[in-house]
Parts: sequence; C-alpha cells; structure tokens
Amino acid sequence: MPALNLVSAQGTQVNTSIVSINAVTGDSLAVQNFDISKKAWLLQLWCDVQLAGTLRLRSPKFHDNVNGIRIDTIASDAQPLLPWSCPQQLYPNDNLVVELAGSSTAGDIDQVCMLHYYEDLPGISARFIDPQTLMQRMEQLLTVENTISTGTAGGYSGAEAINAEIDQFQNGVDYALLGYKTDTEMAAIGWRAPDFGNLRIGGPGDETNPRAYSDWFVKMSRVYGRSLIPVFNGQNKASVLIDALCDENGADPTVTTYLARLRS
Repeated sequence: MPALNLVSAQGTQVNTSIVSINAVTGDSLAVQNFDISKKAWLLQLWCDVQLAGTLRLRSPKFHDNVNGIRIDTIASDAQPLLPWSCPQQLYPNDNLVVELAGSSTAGDIDQVCMLHYYEDLPGISARFIDPQTLMQRMEQLLTVENTISTGTAGGYSGAEAINAEIDQFQNGVDYALLGYKTDTEMAAIGWRAPDFGNLRIGGPGDETNPRAYSDWFVKMSRVYGRSLIPVFNGQNKASVLIDALCDENGADPTVTTYLARLRS
C-alpha cells in the first residue's frame, strides 16, 4: 500500500559550521525498507531555523555524498525548499545525513523536515485518493480547529484528537484531509491515524502564507500525479491525532484542518 511519512530532525546550538543533526524522538533518518522494484521519493523538504545558515541533505545514493542537496536557509521561514514536481528518489534502508549550520545561541533548537512517499510500504495500510476521486465524491466542505499545547524541549508535542474541541463528525462517513492553516510558526504540523497507516503525515508550520497550505495534500497529489489525499472514517475520529514540531520557545498554535465529507 502507498504511504506518506513526515520525518524530522533537530539540533541544539548547531553553530555556524555545518554539523549533523539527529532524528527527533520517534523518527528515523533511515529510509524505510521496501521492495526495490517499487519507488520511493522525497517530495518536499523544509526547515525552521533561528539564524540563517545552510541546510545539507546527502547520501551516497544521491548525486554526490559531499553536498547532495545544499540550500541556504532563512530564519523563521518554514516554507518548502524543493522545486515542485521534481522529487528526489529514495532507496531502501538508506541512511540520510541531515546537516545544518545555524544558531550558536545556547539552547536554540533548529529543525528540518522531510516528506517521504512510498509507492508500496510493506505492513502499512493507508487510505488515499486522487483529486479526480475527491471531486466525484465530495459532498461538503468543513473545518475543525485544534489548539496544540506544545512543550519547550523540541520534538513533537501537544497531540490531541481531531475531535477534541469541535466534534461534529459523523460515524461511518469518510473524510478527506485537504490541508490546513496555522496561526503560529512551527516547524511542522502533523496528523497520525490508523487510516494513515499510523505514520505521521503533514507539512510546514508556516503562518505567513495560509493559501499555500489550505489544499496542501490536494496540491501535492496534482503535482506528483499520485493519490496523496488522506482519508479517514468518522468513526475513527478519536484516533486521528494532531501535533506540532516546536523549538524551545514553545507556543500554542491554533490549527485549522480543512476537510471534505465524501459520499460512499
């Protein structure tokens, strides 16, 4: 079954020289194992840093193991960095090296996020549709708000069920996750659910350009020609968890999730 997986890494006081940073708790920088006859891709890459510097993502499987993908960063600018429709291929069990040059201030946490896509990931059962199916099945547009109470230790925190604050979901009805909006800068906003294969999916926690993320999953599906719009059933609402990747400053972002009720 296909799968999306949001993978993140962070470093504290990484300094102005490029250094390796580690995966956040619960994530791994090793590409998951899959059948080599299938494909996997790095769809998008972004970061949230507190001082402009350099991001480097490399692997012996990339063009080169010296620079690979190297991009100058902008402080407090958690926007996509890769060109759309040009994903980087990934390989089974490849250990990706994530590196940063950034803040030298004691306690500052800088974070990097990657969104991986697998054509077929063994053991994962996730539900996705494409934009054409969305238009055929969509009945109603709805939004849900969640205020995520994050911590100050870095990593993902503040997880709560999608129906924790607004619960008008209908049991037995399918909902498509179209996109989202955040009112506060975060490195990433994530969703996890059994319907998504219990993997975290998500995107940048960029509050400056809400139109870019209101149809985040729909846009990716169109750009890459894949079924990338997540679907969950209303009866599983309490198992759809939203959290955020935050640095040491902590914040309580209000996240608006854009959803479509689907006909059977």
